[in-house]
Amino acid sequence: MKFPGSVLVSLFLFVAETAIALYLSSTYRSAGDRIWQWLTLFFALLPCILVQFSLVFIHRDLSRDRPLILLLHILQLGPIVRCVEVFYIYFNAGRVEEPYVSITKKRQMPKDGHSEEVEKEVGQAEGKLFTHRSAFSRASVIQAFLGSAPQLTLQLYICILQQEITAARSIFMVLSLLSIVYGALRCNILAIKIKYDDYDISVKPAAYLCIFLWRSFEIATRVIVLVLFSSVLQIWILPVVLVNFFAFFFYPWIQFWNSKCTLPENIEKALSNVGTTIVLCLLTFLYAGINMFCWSAAQLKLNDSDLIDKSPNWGRLALYYLLRFFENAFLLLMWYTYKTDVYTYICAPVLFLQLLIGYCIAVLFMLVFYQFCHPCKKLFSSNIYEGLVICFKFFCYVCKPLTSNNSVEKEKLKFPENIENDALASYKGNESQNGSTQQSVSSNA
Repeated sequence: MKFPGSVLVSLFLFVAETAIALYLSSTYRSAGDRIWQWLTLFFALLPCILVQFSLVFIHRDLSRDRPLILLLHILQLGPIVRCVEVFYIYFNAGRVEEPYVSITKKRQMPKDGHSEEVEKEVGQAEGKLFTHRSAFSRASVIQAFLGSAPQLTLQLYICILQQEITAARSIFMVLSLLSIVYGALRCNILAIKIKYDDYDISVKPAAYLCIFLWRSFEIATRVIVLVLFSSVLQIWILPVVLVNFFAFFFYPWIQFWNSKCTLPENIEKALSNVGTTIVLCLLTFLYAGINMFCWSAAQLKLNDSDLIDKSPNWGRLALYYLLRFFENAFLLLMWYTYKTDVYTYICAPVLFLQLLIGYCIAVLFMLVFYQFCHPCKKLFSSNIYEGLVICFKFFCYVCKPLTSNNSVEKEKLKFPENIENDALASYKGNESQNGSTQQSVSSNA
């Protein structure tokens, strides 16, 4: 049975980040910064409340007679209780004989074009651990993108305004960045397991390392770009954030309305249509929050039973990173144009290039992951290398007619000049012939 290490990581990040956020809010209160105090508290408590709701919803505690568990969730102690329950199940597994087991069928990764189906017995303890891991993974994503991401942006913005980085604030920002990167990593793993649910998937350490580096560069550069832009154009950051957020929030709903399908019924049987709509709205809210800072790794499909679009999304992936690169470049250009005296001791052109190169490095690690480290790369109909070759040939095809047209135009421009030169040469030859005949006539006379 697999050790529940992911549960420990999620709990550590949750508790440490919440504790330091409460400490920082108290320091802002003592310093008289009421706005920073309430914003820090808000971004700390909002994900805590949503994490409690998600854990209660996934474990379906509302349909059970568990008043103590519900009380601990109300007191924001739900993750700690769940972690204790996880390790109690883990250490007691195997001591008592399972009354019954369930059998799951998974296909192995294809070898030499063949894929075998393997049956596996799953006991009650392992099934409960799987449910707990899944719940903590979703809680980590909520904590990362609805709490840690805005919290990191806020604290970095305060550092720039006050031109001071305290020890507590630096530790808090490092923990927030680790929480966001871990949440993005869980997004990738969840997306892979949902898309390829029929296969037995094992993620290697090299894949984890590639995802970690990819997400670290992507999220760090994105947060810094947003903070730099907001520090010089405070009013215009609001339209940028709202356009990004609502574009990703309404996109799944527009697709759903165009499909003219009904709401999925497998979310929770006890939920009515209104409850299902509220749950889907919260899900799209989280989806928009993820895409504000990084690629979500999975596309929502509200009319699907799994709520995930399992079709290949290479085009969306390329379009997202292309548009995000140009958006970051535009925001950095605006910052460079309107930068204030706060950035006197910073080499702005070097920082501009470093952030763009950092985002390109993130894209590079992403390509390495999909080309070499993806656990299901054998199932891809096409790989990254072939896609890059097709893009290169496409650009060559587009540029080739332009160069050929330019050469034809140059020949057309040169053609009249040649005619004019030939005419001038023939005119001079006729003049010389006329001159020679006149000289011969005069000599004969």
